[in-house]
Amino acid sequence: MKLLLIDDDKLVCSSLKTILSSDADINVVGMGYNGEDACRLYEELLPDVLLMDIRMDKMTGLEAGEKILALHKDAKILYLTTFLDDDYIIKALNIGAKGYMLKQDFDGILAALKAVEQGHNIYGTEIVNKLPNLLNHTEDSYSYQKLGITDKEFDIILQIAEGLSNKEIADTLFLSEGTVRNYISLILEKLDLRDRTQIAIFYYKHKNTGN
Repeated sequence: MKLLLIDDDKLVCSSLKTILSSDADINVVGMGYNGEDACRLYEELLPDVLLMDIRMDKMTGLEAGEKILALHKDAKILYLTTFLDDDYIIKALNIGAKGYMLKQDFDGILAALKAVEQGHNIYGTEIVNKLPNLLNHTEDSYSYQKLGITDKEFDIILQIAEGLSNKEIADTLFLSEGTVRNYISLILEKLDLRDRTQIAIFYYKHKNTGN
């Protein structure tokens, strides 16, 4: 297996390389430290599996994964992160990643990599336990798509419904406050609403109704 490792923590990358390379079936062909490295190295090396973190400078692992999968539909990406975040898991599912594991499940990484190489989808125990609720979220998102709402706009609607400020939304979704304001203006226009309060009311009124 040709394996590409991407993590913004160089010590984690080196440790993973040392441990995983001890398996005769694994050849770590490259390492990188952000999403831009992931995109560049994937094109250069065409690995069998890409093991990648999510929160990184310059470009997140999710953004990189989306770009890679747009060009290589058969790319096998396994996310390894410390964050049990619903939005991250949903995004990983939506872009077509093969798996999502927490770094605390380190002992299972080797088996997960081999399963992903064979085409299986692998999710850690904590993620599997969340899937029923996450699938409900996905159904909600799909119903909003019929109203012209994009996935990113739906993410912002969720944050507004949870009472977050523009700054908190920007920090959560790794956007600028100006970009968040622009998204909110688009949402108000598409849903024919007046303000943030109406967005929250609209969300809870239509939650899980499919309308």
